[in-house]
Amino acid sequence: MDKVNSTSRLFSIKSKVLLIQTDTTVGFLSQDEAKLQAIKERPSSKPFIQVYKNFLTIKRTKIRVPSGQKKLIRRAKKTTFIVKNIAFRVANDTLHSQLLRNITWNYSTSANERSKNFNRVFCEEKTDIIIEDKSSLFEGMSSKLYKINNTKKVRLR
Repeated sequence: MDKVNSTSRLFSIKSKVLLIQTDTTVGFLSQDEAKLQAIKERPSSKPFIQVYKNFLTIKRTKIRVPSGQKKLIRRAKKTTFIVKNIAFRVANDTLHSQLLRNITWNYSTSANERSKNFNRVFCEEKTDIIIEDKSSLFEGMSSKLYKINNTKKVRLR
């Protein structure tokens, strides 16, 4: 386990699993989906949320954001969207987004055992790098979740 005090040397961590305080709750981040599936004991058929550093990064991916919902996504805070069974969100104004400056996207999941609350001992055993600021790690409310298309949005959580 490495302890890092700054995000300046994090460009080489694409295959690592990070434990970090996101804008909503404590989360595991990685670009390696298989590692997250192993930690969470999750079936491969259940996808993870993809977290992007900004809206422009989403536009460069295979996600086709409906024209009628672009303004909603750009202005959303602490919100996850599902478009054609792909879940994504934008991280703004947090340590989480400072990390994503060098890495444009990550898979994200809550830092806990399946169907349990946050347990720091479990998380420290399963992660490669812990990124923590002075406010420490805490379990907060999960993000709002909307399934959207060009004409409507449905709140799922």
